[in-house]
Amino acid sequence: MAKINDREQAMCRNIKPLFNFDPPATDEEIHDAALQFVRKLSGATKPSKRNEAAFERAVSSIAACARELLDSLETSQPPRDREEAAAKARAKSAIRFA
Repeated sequence: MAKINDREQAMCRNIKPLFNFDPPATDEEIHDAALQFVRKLSGATKPSKRNEAAFERAVSSIAACARELLDSLETSQPPRDREEAAAKARAKSAIRFA
């Protein structure tokens, strides 16, 4: 089990931190993170026709909860720059896959 301070390494790699960025996370980014989370939990990248409605309800519910969470979090840290964070992630990835 991952320690709390190792949470970014323990997360699904496709789910990115969305809090405290300038500009703030968009509804599309939050939806995409919710979709990835539901896919991970269900073990399915695409639900069967029978489970499609439940899958979509879960994505919508999780996206709404995520938006509420992001809107209510507070920090004394200045917002992080998206381009700078993306550049750091690319550099880490290049090292990891070198």
